[in-house]
Amino acid sequence: MHYRTLGDSGVEVSEVGFGAWVVGTDWWGDRSEDDAKEMLRFALDQGITYFDTGDVYGHGRSEELVGEALADVRDEVTLATKVGYDFYNNPQAGHGELPKEMDAEYLREAFETSLDRLDTDYVDLLQLHNANVGEVDEDVLELLDEWREEGKVDAVGWALGPSIGWLAEGDAAVEHDFDAVQTVFNLFEQVPGRHFIESIRESDADTSVVARVPHSSGLLNEQVRPETELEEGDHRGFRPDAWYETGWEKIENLRFLERDGERTMAQAAIQWLLSHDEVASVTPTFRTREDISEWAAASETPPLTPGEVERVEELYAENFGVDRDDGMDALRSSVEGKDLEGTGMHWAGR
Repeated sequence: MHYRTLGDSGVEVSEVGFGAWVVGTDWWGDRSEDDAKEMLRFALDQGITYFDTGDVYGHGRSEELVGEALADVRDEVTLATKVGYDFYNNPQAGHGELPKEMDAEYLREAFETSLDRLDTDYVDLLQLHNANVGEVDEDVLELLDEWREEGKVDAVGWALGPSIGWLAEGDAAVEHDFDAVQTVFNLFEQVPGRHFIESIRESDADTSVVARVPHSSGLLNEQVRPETELEEGDHRGFRPDAWYETGWEKIENLRFLERDGERTMAQAAIQWLLSHDEVASVTPTFRTREDISEWAAASETPPLTPGEVERVEELYAENFGVDRDDGMDALRSSVEGKDLEGTGMHWAGR
């Protein structure tokens, strides 16, 4: 495993991280709590030191399980969590989105409760969870600075989407010198990741990108194939059929990335993300020990060559040779789509 630093915060993260949204919830498959904790420890054994959870995952249970599993190695790992969804006062309706609360006093109480659940007196990275750009006011920014000064937070981030804003929010994170912006980013879904990388480079900012959904909901790790029947409640089932149908065609044009067995397609998808210096960590959705073994090892597979990166760029420009709609050409926006101009994406609000 190789390691990178979040911005200029000094916080080190493993190039492959553990997205703990699979822990404490059944949205990505059902598993016992003992199995969940065993997965966390197994990930650590594979060199993963960055563990990313959120208070809303399992309504606090993910944080508790992460805290329990990693209590005796707290100083060896990088813990990240998120706050901003008010599940304390609102019931969860299936996979529906809960109301958000970005009031500074609410965030203060929510974060203190998260620290209790994680059984720690600080987190390495605290992220605002899907905050709209207009919700992060001076009071919130001052609160984040206060926590850093008190040693309760080493780095701050802004975790984006999918249901809230995108580009305006990530640009605000860069403008306000957040250490990290977390976003969906993969070979097939390159907006808004490409946009944020351009913003970081243009402003010479120290913000890092944390890439989630690197395998595009099962396509790039080939866990969702034409014959796959997703179980009821599987979060990947919310993608339109056209997404998978076009994806199976696109992936055939990426076989050159497997490099004659030196790396699998799933590993290549991670290495493509890591070919961007601004990407600090990639957080796949682990379901099994086998996933962890294969994807954690991606960090040590051969990096993409300049020629491979260039070929991906060419394929992306021509939609990977597929001439039909994949049903995923719209993004949500908190500024009525103004931030999507010039991206080739449409505002989902229309």
